[in-house]
Amino acid sequence: MAKIYTALGLMSGTSMDGVDASIISSVDGIRFDEKFNRFYEYDKGLYQKISNIRDNIFTSKDLKKQKKELNALEKEITLFHAKVVDDVSQTINESNIPEFEIIGFHGQTMFHSPKEKISVQLGDGKLLSQLTKKIVVYDFRQNDLINGGQGAPLTPVFHESLRNKICENAPVIFINIGGITNVTCFHSKNKLDESMFASDIGPGNCLIDEWMRKNSKTRYDKNGLTAKSGKINELILNQALDNFETRFNSSLDIKDFDISFVRGLSLEDGAATITNFTAEIISSNLKDLLNKNEFEPDDHIHLNFIICGGGRKNDCLMNFLTQYISKKIGYKNFQLIDEHGIDGDFIESQAFAFLAIRSFLELPISFPKTTGCNKPCTGGIIVSNF
Repeated sequence: MAKIYTALGLMSGTSMDGVDASIISSVDGIRFDEKFNRFYEYDKGLYQKISNIRDNIFTSKDLKKQKKELNALEKEITLFHAKVVDDVSQTINESNIPEFEIIGFHGQTMFHSPKEKISVQLGDGKLLSQLTKKIVVYDFRQNDLINGGQGAPLTPVFHESLRNKICENAPVIFINIGGITNVTCFHSKNKLDESMFASDIGPGNCLIDEWMRKNSKTRYDKNGLTAKSGKINELILNQALDNFETRFNSSLDIKDFDISFVRGLSLEDGAATITNFTAEIISSNLKDLLNKNEFEPDDHIHLNFIICGGGRKNDCLMNFLTQYISKKIGYKNFQLIDEHGIDGDFIESQAFAFLAIRSFLELPISFPKTTGCNKPCTGGIIVSNF
């Protein structure tokens, strides 16, 4: 009987609101079964520390200036994750969910610069392994950067596994709207390295979240209600779009964007203008990306857009986005991943459990057509510090 590998994925995204925890099982690092999902919110103090320090990091020089603060914060973040692991263990002991042997530890992203081959996700894998008595896989991006890649996006190989669950071998585009928006595109070909290409294509929630965080008492625009109640400033929007520089073959960081172009607008008008800007950039860059990676004629007939990530819950953003994609690219077959019985809130935490298993099995997690690396690369530092 083949060995079944069970992993806990821990994901803390750019929203900085907490940790998504997911358990999956896999026998081969190709197919998987979902076992458990739960969200653990950061307390207000930890959230404030993360956001304050991240807001003051713009260059790699700032990392050195903030070294002492970053080290202290990394320990606090790791201790929080250790508590999450303990709670998950206690919870599954009371159920039929299998115990996990591997932890995929993403950490909290503070800075990402592919040009400098620097990507900082705060999280001490050795300490987490010591505290939890588990194998921990962490620092997933570094090997890709060493091999000429951009360090992101890393979820495409997990999207391939999702595609096989949803519509095997069909042409699919996954649009993942997190802090940054990335896409994974699949032709109908069977061979993975021929059928798949991916890229970051613009902002996701990052600009909207920053605007709300700095101009209101909320951390994000729930359901896009603030943007819905505002009016788009067309002059400011068009100037911002004209000034935006499209970059492909480059993974993006939230610091690649800023909200200064809507300075002076009301909360509602700023949210409306930023949300429209975000949808315009995503749809325009997606069109350019698809033009550069031509789909075969049969692919166009059956192509599905599957949308995941927290941005799928922003009704205003979704309305703009589907409208612009339909107009610019000519497709109207949009589906939320939840429509396929998959909880869209936990795609990335499941992905890092999946990537941890693949790293443990020495399978590649990044590819030339996903991150720009010069060869398929495994990734993740594996530690057993107990």
